[in-house]
Amino acid sequence: MRELARRQIQVRELGYQVYVQKRPVVISFEGWDAAGKGGAIKRITERLDPRGYVVYPISAPQGEDKTRHYLYRFWRRLPERGSIAIFDRSWYGRVLVERVEGFAPEDAWKRGFKEINAFERQLCEFGVILLKFWIHISRDEQLRRFEQRQAIGYKAWKLTEEDWRNRQKWGAYEDAVEEMLVKTSTTGAPWFLVEGNDKYWARIKVLSKLVQTLSTELNYKPADPLRSK
Repeated sequence: MRELARRQIQVRELGYQVYVQKRPVVISFEGWDAAGKGGAIKRITERLDPRGYVVYPISAPQGEDKTRHYLYRFWRRLPERGSIAIFDRSWYGRVLVERVEGFAPEDAWKRGFKEINAFERQLCEFGVILLKFWIHISRDEQLRRFEQRQAIGYKAWKLTEEDWRNRQKWGAYEDAVEEMLVKTSTTGAPWFLVEGNDKYWARIKVLSKLVQTLSTELNYKPADPLRSK
């Protein structure tokens, strides 16, 4: 737990620098169902000033979002300068779930790769610090977590029939994920792959990469709070 605490305190210090330097930060999380996206986000935000960030859980578009281009709802949720926006699933739904489930025609999701790269390039050119995490777990580990959720009352709400149905399409999703990673990992907006079978390891890796990236982008090195004096 010491390493977790160290990284969380450093993220808090860097979060203040985000505010001071007026840099917008966007963090996108994708991964298999039950991969641990929510747990990683919780560890990022646990010690952050709540005035400095917002978390957007993304599901199927509703209302006005449904009537416009799929990127519209993300454009209007981008953070102001000095703030952090965290997306629990993101614009990559176009080339993942919408592709596999047939919600977007083939020409639309294929066009999505270029649209997403252009979108992210504009963000980076504006000065946004953009991080994209894919949390990967094995199929066996996903099954173990599904069964655990089903057996624990206060976790059962997390598991839906849709989760079980999506699991039956693992191969199709795997193909979509591989193509997505190849076509949308760019110099300015690379994917960070996180081994998620061990939740603690995954959280440390996410926090460490966040500290490293923010330190570089902000040209600021946070103190080590647990260093022996």
